[in-house]
Amino acid sequence: MKIEVDWTRCDGHGLCARLLPELIVADELGFPVFAERGLTGDLLLHARRAVAVCPALALRLERPEPNHTVR
Repeated sequence: MKIEVDWTRCDGHGLCARLLPELIVADELGFPVFAERGLTGDLLLHARRAVAVCPALALRLERPEPNHTVR
C-alpha cells in the first residue's frame, strides 16, 4: 500500500504530517512531502487514520501497480 494525495484538494493543513511523521513532513507552507517507504504494520494503521481525518479529503491509500513485463 502507498499513500497518495489529491493536490487539487490539499489545503496544507499539515494534519497528516503530525499523524504520520515517519512518512510525511510538512513543507514551509504546510503541504505534505512524502518519504519513499512502503506502508506495513503500524505505519499502515497510522496512514489509514491520516486518510480518515484529512479535513480536505485529499489523501487515499492505493495498492501499487504490479510490474508487468511485456514480451
